[in-house]
Amino acid sequence: MKAIHSIALGLTLTLIGATSMAHPSVAQAQATSPTTTGVMVILTVKAGVTREQVMAVMPAEIRQTVQIYLNGKIREWYSRGDGRGAVFLLDTRDVAEAEAIMEGLPLAKQNLMDHEYIAVGPLLPLGLLTANPERRQ
Repeated sequence: MKAIHSIALGLTLTLIGATSMAHPSVAQAQATSPTTTGVMVILTVKAGVTREQVMAVMPAEIRQTVQIYLNGKIREWYSRGDGRGAVFLLDTRDVAEAEAIMEGLPLAKQNLMDHEYIAVGPLLPLGLLTANPERRQ
């Protein structure tokens, strides 16, 4: 079932790319840099770090993370299902701003977590819905 899902996703992305190339206005719009409306940060406990090491830092980590939330920089936050960290959606302009926020937290300062940063924004293929609206009448 997972293989079918992967094939379907690949085919969909291929078709979206081919369709967007057929509509020059959409192709041109997608060639520009996408708008960044936030940054997803995936935090993972580093290999070899014990639960005790992480828990010793958690009171300070929680206090500072809550303050970042209250300052409006954390839009959403979740525990990872595998128990190895967290996922944050930060309200930042770019990855550099997100890095500055996350690297100031105690777990990062003590080098206990790996961070993966992914800029996110509006779903670009939705532009296909507005391309050549007069042709759809």
